[in-house]
Amino acid sequence: MTPPMSNHPVNQLQPDPPLYPNFTFAASPGVQKQRAERVWLVGSQRWVMSGQTKLMGIVNLTPDSFSDGGQFDSVSAAVEYALKLAEEGADILDIGGESTRPGATPVALDDELSRVVPVVRELVRQTRTPVSIDTSKAEVARQCLEAGAAIVNDISGLTFDADMPRICRESACGVIVMHIQGTPQTMQVAPHYNDVIVDLCQHFTRRLSELEAAGIARERIVVDPGIGFGKTAEHNLQLLSHIENFHALGRPVLIGHSRKRFLKKVLGRDIEERDAGTLGVSLALAAQGTDVLRVHDVRATRDALLAWNTVLAASR
Repeated sequence: MTPPMSNHPVNQLQPDPPLYPNFTFAASPGVQKQRAERVWLVGSQRWVMSGQTKLMGIVNLTPDSFSDGGQFDSVSAAVEYALKLAEEGADILDIGGESTRPGATPVALDDELSRVVPVVRELVRQTRTPVSIDTSKAEVARQCLEAGAAIVNDISGLTFDADMPRICRESACGVIVMHIQGTPQTMQVAPHYNDVIVDLCQHFTRRLSELEAAGIARERIVVDPGIGFGKTAEHNLQLLSHIENFHALGRPVLIGHSRKRFLKKVLGRDIEERDAGTLGVSLALAAQGTDVLRVHDVRATRDALLAWNTVLAASR
């Protein structure tokens, strides 16, 4: 017998409410116990990062980014997409106007400014979600900070532009300091380390001291080992499995692994088929207490972390 039809249209049915609607993405108790409190000063905000994973949503305003270049043909389209990421659970919106994929051609200053500043300005007007500017150009950072951005995310660790430390010092912005070996044009030409974990930890120790001497308080800095930026797949896997070594620096840790090339070696899949692999790595990183995950698919990452944490919570 055919069951009776429901009187409720399908598009009116509402999903069950989440079991833990206000759940935070916390590391395992063992990891939390090993970690001291990490505070990140972002403008007037004081973020306690220890044991909780925040999501940074990627908004690339470039025609040639490795994963999603050429996606937006107008300011309004880019803003709409970024607001969608915020609605899906992004804690930070990272806006970039220059591709840094291996071999990418540098972008002229005026072109980068025309791509990012209008989007940053409009996002700050429409959302309370903090906006990050992904740039290594001091003038781009300056204009975006004036437009309301709260974070500077620099792949060069504030080294490509000599004026970048001053721009960050004179602002109250949060600063993400990434490691790169070489430049986007040269970084994947035979990258080499004596010991990638030791070498990067020594690099960050020096860089934190240098930036502190330049007037940027450590509490304003997050470190990013730079997955795929002058590293082989083996280097990347070593970094991804040793987050505790970077926690020992005393600063929050950001990882940007989403859809990257090392996943092809792990999975044997092309870029359009790497979202599941990205989620797997995200869970492994959250289990190690990684503070910020920079991802393309915010909704899927948030759902995966929420489900994972809910199972863990039920077992305690």
